[in-house]
Amino acid sequence: MSELGDWFKSLPFFTRWWLALTAGVSLMGRFGILKAYNLILLYEPVVHRFQIWRLATALFFYPISSGTGLHFLINCYFLYNYSLRLETGQYAGRPADYLFLLLFNWICCVIVALIVEIPLLMDSMVLSVLYVWCQLNKDVIVNFWFGTQFKAMYLPFVLFAFNMIISGGGMMELVGIIVGHVYFFLMFKYPLELGGQQFISTPSILYQWFPNQRVTGGFGPAPIRRGGGDQPQGGGGPRGHQWGRGNVLGDN
Repeated sequence: MSELGDWFKSLPFFTRWWLALTAGVSLMGRFGILKAYNLILLYEPVVHRFQIWRLATALFFYPISSGTGLHFLINCYFLYNYSLRLETGQYAGRPADYLFLLLFNWICCVIVALIVEIPLLMDSMVLSVLYVWCQLNKDVIVNFWFGTQFKAMYLPFVLFAFNMIISGGGMMELVGIIVGHVYFFLMFKYPLELGGQQFISTPSILYQWFPNQRVTGGFGPAPIRRGGGDQPQGGGGPRGHQWGRGNVLGDN
């Protein structure tokens, strides 16, 4: 237990609590401490009865049963693995920028889920974060099941196709890919590669709550776009896409 506690404390802040809340809320739903119906995202209770807590609990809750337990564990693995890589890699020392990524993707997932009636956000949110990492490290070789290897840029689409073939699903993964692409395009591709306007940026209040930190070592320089002040605006970077050294971070 001491080693487990030390491991948990070693995780970066947002990855630690995202994983902990996902495990905690899901287990409480599994054992009946919390009623599962009150945790999922439904249009009528949210819009007409103002049960706004569902916007958050739908992210952290996943119904665990004999048929979904493995999928839940796989989701937790991807959550831990790729959120950790982003928070300690491209967003190292910039917690406000990483929090904005999570908030932006979560809000987009909520909007789409309410429109197309998706009651759970875990799959979509995890895929959106994974997609951003894969685009920032698109040429890194990752390992998939059965020893297959390919570039990271293809991993989200492989997961989408795999889930569609195996379980007949894929809708939630597709939403995650779309949301992740919207963030990546608006934050990086359009302003940095295409020379366009920066449409989204990290609100200054987040820098007040989570100021930038000095980073020693790590994965190379983080992308920073300087605005009129000393705070980075939206985690952009200089042209040329200097997003780190491209360390090989494939799944093992």
